[in-house]
Amino acid sequence: MNKHNHHEPLIRISKNDAMPWQKAWAIRGACILAAFIVCAVVIVFVTNLNPLQVFASMFEGSFGSERKIWIALQNTAILLCISLAVTPAFKMRFWNLGAEGQVLMGALATAACMINLSDLPSTAIIAISIGASLVSGLIWGVIPSLFKAKWNTNESLFTLMMNYVAIQLIAYFITFWENPKGSNTVGIINFNSEAGWIPAIFNQKYLFNILAVFILTFIMYVYLKHSKHGYEISVVGESENTARYIGINVKKTIIRTVAISGALCGFAGFLLVAGTGHTISTDTAGGQGFTAIMVSWLAKFNPIIMIFTSFLLVFLERGAGEIATAFRLNESVSEILSGIILFFIIGSEFFINYKVSIGKSKKEVN
Repeated sequence: MNKHNHHEPLIRISKNDAMPWQKAWAIRGACILAAFIVCAVVIVFVTNLNPLQVFASMFEGSFGSERKIWIALQNTAILLCISLAVTPAFKMRFWNLGAEGQVLMGALATAACMINLSDLPSTAIIAISIGASLVSGLIWGVIPSLFKAKWNTNESLFTLMMNYVAIQLIAYFITFWENPKGSNTVGIINFNSEAGWIPAIFNQKYLFNILAVFILTFIMYVYLKHSKHGYEISVVGESENTARYIGINVKKTIIRTVAISGALCGFAGFLLVAGTGHTISTDTAGGQGFTAIMVSWLAKFNPIIMIFTSFLLVFLERGAGEIATAFRLNESVSEILSGIILFFIIGSEFFINYKVSIGKSKKEVN
């Protein structure tokens, strides 16, 4: 009989079983609390400011006035719209990094309609702009999906490169639409007539954007959770071989899903031009195509949860800006605080999805 010690790893990480939602949200809450404690320590050591004053300033950035509240809601709606757009593709494991370009193409189509069709009634311009933005975003999404479906190209690189093409296209058209000439900017499109501008609802210029995205959120929730197409997206995302085995046309599903993703990104571009800025530039999307990926992942592809994750990121962004302004701090300090909070929020998902165990030495007898 031989005796020997069997040494297990000191720390073992294993996949966690389905955790009750109450416990999962308790973990998230604890991590957010820990994040604010760490932020408070950083504030004291780096700036010598009162942490409570700094946190109050963050809330001031989003809730300090009625105007700030509406801007925060508008920014949340745009980010949510783009997040909803990328979700079907990401749930299918099609890594669409081209949302930025798809938004810009929708914005470009909208600006073109507003500039070239300014003699038409505003309602007609808006209707045509919506159609043009959807088609433009759809085309920009379908191109890489066709290559993926037919030749299995790398969709991450393809869609990423499409962003740069979209930026250059906008830069090219700006030279034709410069107002005034030589300014290298388009300026406010149809400033005098407001032709093609989304009208204010109840005297609130951003209300249309907010309501449209709110409705779109519930449509996307039903589509992903309760439709045949949503089921096919889930199956293809889990295993393409399984999808083929049960009769799903994988190529068709990939193209259709990315087409929807691109079209919704194009719609976000329409909202940015016709409903928000009334102009276009290479920075119109503002990096939100990449931020939307984080929103989608944090919400685990659930459109309803994305409402809260979108607002959280907007709150942190606006709060960081308010801190930098109110306390005359370097913007890097405010971004550090936002980064700490996001780090803890993302880290909480690890403890929800995985279990950490401490290994012990065991004796085995042979």
